Amino acid sequence: MKYLVVVLFFILNLIVVSCNTKEQADLLVTNAKAYTVDDEFSIAEAFAISDGKIIEVGTSSELTNKYSAEEVLDVDGKTVLPGLIDAHAHLYNLGLKLSRVDLDGTQSYAEVIVRLQEFQKKYPETKYIIGRGWDQNDWKTKEFPTKDTLDILFPDVPVALTRVDGHAMIVNQSALDIAEINESTEIFGGEIQKKNGKLTGILIDNPMATVRATFPDIDKEAQTKALQSAEEIAISLGLTSLVDAGLNSDVIHLIDELQKSGELKMRIYAMLSNNEENINEFLKSGILKTDRLNVRSVKVYADGALGSRGAALKEPYSDLENHFGSMIIDLDDFQTLAERLHDSEFQMNTHAIGDSANYVVLKTYDKLLKEDSNRRWRVEHAQVMDDSDFNYYDGENIIPSVQPTHATSDMYWAEDRLGAERVQYAYAYQTLLQRAGKVALGTDFPIEKVNPFLTFYAAVARKDLENYPKDGFNPDEKLSREETLRGMTIWAAYSNFEDDEKGSLEVGKFADFVILNQDPMEVEESKIPKTKVLFTYIDGEKVFQLN
Repeated sequence: MKYLVVVLFFILNLIVVSCNTKEQADLLVTNAKAYTVDDEFSIAEAFAISDGKIIEVGTSSELTNKYSAEEVLDVDGKTVLPGLIDAHAHLYNLGLKLSRVDLDGTQSYAEVIVRLQEFQKKYPETKYIIGRGWDQNDWKTKEFPTKDTLDILFPDVPVALTRVDGHAMIVNQSALDIAEINESTEIFGGEIQKKNGKLTGILIDNPMATVRATFPDIDKEAQTKALQSAEEIAISLGLTSLVDAGLNSDVIHLIDELQKSGELKMRIYAMLSNNEENINEFLKSGILKTDRLNVRSVKVYADGALGSRGAALKEPYSDLENHFGSMIIDLDDFQTLAERLHDSEFQMNTHAIGDSANYVVLKTYDKLLKEDSNRRWRVEHAQVMDDSDFNYYDGENIIPSVQPTHATSDMYWAEDRLGAERVQYAYAYQTLLQRAGKVALGTDFPIEKVNPFLTFYAAVARKDLENYPKDGFNPDEKLSREETLRGMTIWAAYSNFEDDEKGSLEVGKFADFVILNQDPMEVEESKIPKTKVLFTYIDGEKVFQLN
């Protein structure tokens, strides 16, 4: 009898212990309204994280009963989204811009000059004044400026000021002299503007590279500071991953180094800038892939930008007689590069703004990829389309990567450039989605603001922050909120061949997520831009908290 009691006691102990034994997790997120962005677009209450990845998604009661976690994060019903992905940005350029003359929001050329003088006063030892952000379309006089004032005020210091879109530049005579550009200089793929045979100081597209080649070298310390400063901004706004659309090998290797040492946290999909040095190195060594860095694509420029009239159009600009813009890559060179990339594992991602440039890119892609599958070659911007060219998109070999805030920034003058008929096929995000089945969404910062919730608002409302226009710009091209969130998460991940590891809150994926102050999926439309990120997590690690 005594032996039976002991056995029963032992069995009872086993039952109690087994009932109290829970699986271990590093972090348990509970009481959330978590948009998983899975195939069903389901909403979950909780998810468990271990070793930087999601191990289960379910209800709060299920997971708290099942897991014992080192940390339990009760978010008290707040909205949780997968970590946001910017499918087209320039993180490194944003960082560089922070240390240069900021010309964003200038309302006149006179204001540009004032900012230059203030900068020189603050940094009198500067040997080359570099700035960015002016936009003549925001000025009362909407014409390009000339270098006359720069020559008078800065006769001995070179000055180079890039337009907001990165496709035009105003420089002074000193900068022209250093770059050895004069009235007889000819450079393919852009324009060196003249008036009465004299240089105005305006350079469009390829000639700008000749000036940039004379900029002072940027040392490793400055490069590191640029990347870290820009990352701090991006993470505070809910971005856990982004595509840096055009980097050289030295910056890519620095990013890899900083990520491995823990000095950079973000995941970066780095497009190689299109030059022989970059392409030769990486096509030889192959795809570079870590948990935080992915290098498997080349960024190519087909044409310029609409704002500076460099976008290549099939018919002349409506506001400039007999002007078509221009391709900035030779057609034979483009074909050769496309064939070279087609024979590799690398993705081709081509900037195309005008309908002529888009046609060239799409036709080339289509011809090369007809017998392929899952190549995911991207058209960056896909901004002005001919109605007959949308059908090239298939969502598998050819996909669009667009930036919704471009539509709301350009809508004030886009019809002037294109005319009433062509503008109907510009910034056509819903049409692109219907053809391709998915669209990758980004910002193109620092051309636009970094905040992804401005992207969200522009996509669903197609209005500016003053609620203009009342019904939205070309309102048939609005995206739904679900489509927009997918474009900023899982479709962006797909465009980078990364949809199996991020872009949704699903088992096996990286534990990248953000916690918000309000629900952008349900809040009144006009309040979407007021969405704030309270916390940002990467790999289950808190990397930002709003103070």
